[in-house]
Amino acid sequence: MVRVAFAWLALWAAVAAGQSRAASKPLPPRAFQLIAVKVSGTERYKPEDVIRATGLELGRTVGEDNFKDAARVLGDTGAFTSVAYQFEYSPEGTQLELQVQDAQQFAPARFDNLVWFSDQELGEKLHARVPLFRGQLPVTGKLSDDVSEALQELVDERKIPGRVDYIRIAQGDGPTEAFVYSVTGPHITVGNVEFSGAAATELPPLEAAGKKLAGAEYTRSALRTQEDKNFLPIYLEQGYLKAHFGEPEARVVANDANDTRVDITLPVVPGKRYKLTSIEFSGNQVVPQAVLRNLVHLPSDQPANARQLADDVEGMKQLYETRGYMDVRIDSVAEINELEGSVGYLLNFKEGEVYRMGDLEILGVNSRTRVQLQNSWTLHSGDTYDPGYTRRFVAQALKQFLTPGEWSSNIQETRNHKDKTLDVTLRFDPKP
Repeated sequence: MVRVAFAWLALWAAVAAGQSRAASKPLPPRAFQLIAVKVSGTERYKPEDVIRATGLELGRTVGEDNFKDAARVLGDTGAFTSVAYQFEYSPEGTQLELQVQDAQQFAPARFDNLVWFSDQELGEKLHARVPLFRGQLPVTGKLSDDVSEALQELVDERKIPGRVDYIRIAQGDGPTEAFVYSVTGPHITVGNVEFSGAAATELPPLEAAGKKLAGAEYTRSALRTQEDKNFLPIYLEQGYLKAHFGEPEARVVANDANDTRVDITLPVVPGKRYKLTSIEFSGNQVVPQAVLRNLVHLPSDQPANARQLADDVEGMKQLYETRGYMDVRIDSVAEINELEGSVGYLLNFKEGEVYRMGDLEILGVNSRTRVQLQNSWTLHSGDTYDPGYTRRFVAQALKQFLTPGEWSSNIQETRNHKDKTLDVTLRFDPKP
């Protein structure tokens, strides 16, 4: 859950000495026309953007109420921690100075599925409507709402039947990390996926993975998930340890009242290819280094297959778990030599303590079958816990005590960190 906090800014006004005039010398009407606005104190915004955001226009007749409103408008955006002004009337006209101080906390704006506009077009059109929009938004104030309203106007102008909204992205109760804007209503699906910048050797597996997305709902966030899951591993397997993908470009190829299909171009930046030099171990006491090395399937002097290394580390964790070390942690530290294009890995082990068997609970079956299963369970309270035994037991139970193919199973392991025991709940349910 993301918290949204709003803060009001303290505004103050200092009126220059030239404001007061003797009653015997009234100022001409021209004196109340705005002829100049100066902005000071901001490093984030251009003065002309700040002036546009106030709504003040040169040549208009103004008074102090207009300046108060302008200062309030700037304060409400959240872009500034303080806003002050001073002005001076003269026979030539009114001159205004705005003194502002930039806010410090900003987060980027991201556009998840507004496929009818390029990023550049969105940036330009939003800046024209919301002068203080420059790709990032203050985490307080109403500027994020102003951007949402401007996007809705753009969508309406294109006659797209959708509603624009946004969410704030944060880690737990932490600060806002991004504003993600999207439109709901149109059904947007993926057509073809192309990979620009990919070499001929990587292109076939990339295209094969891309074809699986055909017909799927398109959002940038969903596509990012696919990158990490299906695209990036193709490069990691070949030693491209710093490979990454640029922002996807969505091109509308079919569009009607409710359905839109887009072709995706995904830029690839492979980076340098690294060769494996060595794998070292640190902190392992329970399992000898020779045993751990037998679980490594990466040959030296070959491209560093980071995906295989991850699988090997997972195998080491499973070995530790069979010995009761359920909290084992293995951190892989890459030591890269850019000059030689090589990498060595240091695997740091934090083994933790042994967990022992706690209570067993079996659910979903009749009392007779439950007793049979409990009598067949041989991992007694106080024994070193082995999750592999639990998986084997469930597989055998489905064959021996229940009708094969007609039951599903679920294993729940509850760790008691204080006394280092582990309670097991086995649930069996008849398939519908």
